[in-house]
Amino acid sequence: MKKWSAVVLCAGALIIGAVIIACQGESPMESKAQSDIPWKVHDPDRPMPPVIDPGPAGPPAPAPSDAVILFDGTDLSLWEDAKGNPARWKVEEGAMEVVKKTGSIRTKGRFGSCQLHVEWASPAEVSGESQGRGNSGVFLMEIYEVQVLDCYQNATYADGMTASIYGQYPPAVNACRPPGEWQSYDIIFHRPVFDEDGRLARPAFMTVFHNGVLVQDHMELTGPTAHKARPPYKAHADKLPISLQDHGNPVRFRNIWIRELPDRD
Repeated sequence: MKKWSAVVLCAGALIIGAVIIACQGESPMESKAQSDIPWKVHDPDRPMPPVIDPGPAGPPAPAPSDAVILFDGTDLSLWEDAKGNPARWKVEEGAMEVVKKTGSIRTKGRFGSCQLHVEWASPAEVSGESQGRGNSGVFLMEIYEVQVLDCYQNATYADGMTASIYGQYPPAVNACRPPGEWQSYDIIFHRPVFDEDGRLARPAFMTVFHNGVLVQDHMELTGPTAHKARPPYKAHADKLPISLQDHGNPVRFRNIWIRELPDRD
C-alpha cells in the first residue's frame, strides 16, 4: 500500500505542476527551447564556427515553376515600408539596395511555413567592423531573423554572424564569400503554431543553406529573435510578411522567390 500511495502522490504532483504551467501560459516545449542554449545572448566567449570556402558565386538560381517571385530585379511593386507606403530602396542593375534611413521593407503578401530563396551582397568597399559591416537581415514573418552580415575576415559575436539565427544559434560553419560577391540563402521555415488560447502548441523550426552549404539543420527557435534578449513566443497570425532590414549599410538583394509549404501535423 505504501508503494502505491507514493506513486499516486507523485502522479498527482506531476498533474498539479502541469496545470500550474498551463495557467501561467507557458508550455513545456517553450521552456525546453529556452533552457537548451547554454550560452548567454551575444556571449563573446561563445565559440566561432570554422571557416570554409563555399566555392565561387554562380548566376542567379532559377526559381521553381510553383514559386512566387518576390523580386525579379525590375521594381519594388511587391514591397512596402513598415507603414504600408511604397518601398524607397534603390533598384539598379537587377538588384535592390538598402537606402540608409528609409527603413526596412516588407512584402505585401503574407506567408507562413515556406521555402525562401534570397541572394545578397555586402558592399565591395569595406567599411566598419563587427556588426557595422554589411549588416542587414532576412526576417520570416517579420519576427524570426536570419542575419545578413559581412563576416569575411570580420570577427563578431557568434550568434550574430552571417547566417546565424540571430541571438540564438551560430551557423555550423562560416561559408562567407568576400565583400561584393553574391551570396545566397535557402531557408526552410516551419512557423510556430498556437492553440486557441494563444499558448504555444509547436515552436518554429528553421533550416538554412548559405551558399549551398547546410549551416542550420532544423533548429528549434526559442521564440522571436532579438538584440540582447531571448523573448518568449507570443501568439500571432498564421501568415505575416517577409521583411528585409535597413541597418544603415548599402547591402544589395536580388532573385528573391518563395514557395509556400503545408503546415506539419
